[in-house]
Amino acid sequence: MAGIYENAVKVARRTMTLFFLVDTSGSMDGSKIGTLNSAVEEVIPEIYKLSSDNADAAIKIAVLEFSNGARWITPAPMDAADFRWNHLNADGLTDFGEMCKMLNEKLSRKAFMSDVAGSFAPAIFLLSDGEPTDEYQKELGRLKENNWFKKAIKVAVAIGDDANKDVLAEFTGNKEAVITVHTPEALTKMIRFVSVTASQIGSKSSGVGKGGVDQATNKQNDTIEAIKTTVAEDPVGGVEIANTPVSSENQEDWDW
Repeated sequence: MAGIYENAVKVARRTMTLFFLVDTSGSMDGSKIGTLNSAVEEVIPEIYKLSSDNADAAIKIAVLEFSNGARWITPAPMDAADFRWNHLNADGLTDFGEMCKMLNEKLSRKAFMSDVAGSFAPAIFLLSDGEPTDEYQKELGRLKENNWFKKAIKVAVAIGDDANKDVLAEFTGNKEAVITVHTPEALTKMIRFVSVTASQIGSKSSGVGKGGVDQATNKQNDTIEAIKTTVAEDPVGGVEIANTPVSSENQEDWDW
C-alpha cells in the first residue's frame, strides 16, 4: 500500500506576510529604538515556530523603516526560518508619506504579493513615536485604496504621548487598533503580543462570518478583541487603548 503515495505531490502552502513598519526618526534614538530592536529580535523565533506548525500558510516577514525617506530592509518578504533582525539606528525626520508610498508600491501581485501558491492578506504592524514631517495625506489616501491594504490586519503602536494617535488611527482605520505604550516593558510586551497574535490570526483560513462579514473583517476584529482583552488584563501597566479599561499603574510616560 505504501506505493500508492510514492507519486504524491506536496501541496504548497499559501503565504502570509507580516510587515514591520518602523519609525527610525531621531526622536526614537536611545532606549526606544534599543527596546524595539531587542523585542523584535526576541519574537522572531516564535514567528518561525508559528510558521512551521501552520498547515494553512507559511509566514514571511518584511521590514520597512522610515525617517528621512523610507527604505526596505528586506528586498522581498523572507521566510521566518531565514529572517534575522538587523538592529536599526534612529536619526532624522518622520517621512510618513514616503513610507505609505513605498508600502503601496509593494502591496501588489507584481511585487511582494506574488507568491505562486497564493497569499493571505498581510498583517501590518506600525510602530511610531512622533508626528509626520512630510505631506502624507495624498500617499496615505492612495494606500487606503489598495485592496491588499484594505483586507490587511492593521495595528499601530504609539510609543509615548508625543505620537500622533489620530494619524495612526487613520492608518489602521480604527482607533481601537492603536495601542499607546509608556514604558520599555509595555513596548516589549506589545511587540511580542501583536506580532504573534496578528500572525496567528492572519495566517489561518476562515470563512464568511455571521451577518455576511468577510474573513478580512473577521480577522481585523478578532485581532482587536484579542488586544483589548490583553490590555484590560495587563499586569505590567503603561499601556492604553481606546475604549478599554486599563490599570492606572505606571501610566505616566517613562523617561525615554
